[in-house]
Amino acid sequence: MANSINLKLTLDNSAHKHFRDDEFWKVIPAWKDVTREEFSDHMWQLKHSINKVDKAKAVLGDLCTEEFYQDMVDGQHKTPMNIRITPYIFALMDWNDPVNCPLRKQFLPIGSQFLEDHPYYKADSLHEDVDSPVPTLTHRYHDKVLFLPTTICPVYCSYCTRSRLIGGSTEAVEKETYGVNQAKMDAAFDYIRAHEQIEDVVISGGDAFMLTPKQITFIGENLLNIPHIRRLRFATKGVAIFPQKILSDHEWFNAFNAVHKKAREMGKQVVIHTHFSCPREITMFSKKAMERLFAEGITVRNQAVLQEGVNDNINDMVLLIKQMSYMNIQPYYVYIHDMVPGCEHFRTTIAESEALEKAVRGTTAGFNTPTFVCDAPGGGGKRHIASYEYYDRENGISVWTAPNVKPGEVFFYFDPIRKLSKEAQARWADPAQREAMIADAKKKAGF
Repeated sequence: MANSINLKLTLDNSAHKHFRDDEFWKVIPAWKDVTREEFSDHMWQLKHSINKVDKAKAVLGDLCTEEFYQDMVDGQHKTPMNIRITPYIFALMDWNDPVNCPLRKQFLPIGSQFLEDHPYYKADSLHEDVDSPVPTLTHRYHDKVLFLPTTICPVYCSYCTRSRLIGGSTEAVEKETYGVNQAKMDAAFDYIRAHEQIEDVVISGGDAFMLTPKQITFIGENLLNIPHIRRLRFATKGVAIFPQKILSDHEWFNAFNAVHKKAREMGKQVVIHTHFSCPREITMFSKKAMERLFAEGITVRNQAVLQEGVNDNINDMVLLIKQMSYMNIQPYYVYIHDMVPGCEHFRTTIAESEALEKAVRGTTAGFNTPTFVCDAPGGGGKRHIASYEYYDRENGISVWTAPNVKPGEVFFYFDPIRKLSKEAQARWADPAQREAMIADAKKKAGF
């Protein structure tokens, strides 16, 4: 199996110190007269978000060819996610070559990008619903829970691991989208209070940016007032795709900061986990948003997803890591892509991820080097990318265990079939051979 990731580092040593600060949005015909002040306002961003293909075409004008428009329409027949894109991200896309633009790939699905799902994909690949003791809560790790109070986001990412819940119903997936529900929150809080081993709560969704200031206060204070809770992590992609909210939604920012300060006074932590995926997302807006957060002592960490054509090369990954570090964002994780529907074109192999981590390590300080992980399908949790029990590279089958998460269970991650040899692809086409290959890998792993 050939490694297709570019591992030759040619990055300018000072590239990470430069932040785009031009009026890039004026390339979009509909926004050519929008002032910097208007574009910097979070309400203008929300009001002008792109949520329909026809709206994208209308905004783009002559920048959108009829062929690309039809490709967008075709994408809506196949995608598990509707589109919702902030003008900030939409304007940063490369409209001279939208098909290959890493931002377009992440947020604006087109029909020509989709590939057949892997035979062993699952809508709930990580078993978040299976490991849910009460609605909106996943309890997998002994001292940590995942709390999902909302399914709403300021943007919908095409590679989302929770596309079964988020982004509204599409032709491909029927969903029950929900906002914040008081009864479900109360049940989640009751569960957390009753389990004293829980110290760490991740508030995600959806996206914490879409919680109102009152909801931020209510959730934050209720959790902090539980004696055994030590750490809260508010998960939002907003810092990356909607920095204007940090800069101009003062009510939201002040509510979050008040929860952060209350935690400090109690000797506890409240931090933000965000989600930059590629350097093209980063501008002076990002830097200024981080300056405001950093000035208040708010810790921000980043969790990226490895995606083909987005960040699967050494230069983009190192630039992303170093530019985040320069803004005082700690690179935390890089996930290999989950085996969820509609995302096969994004996925890379375990071998490619291993090779990229080896190439990244040593390019900057260890504490600013992210850990590359596989979130083991079936609820095994996050495992270091090289910690598999056995890896059949020829057939793309890796075998994993999680002794302190689900002792005694065995988990499998499967490389994209398109990246395997023709002989291996032929074996995968035969269901009987698939099962035999998996059984053989499990046996060689010692199970």
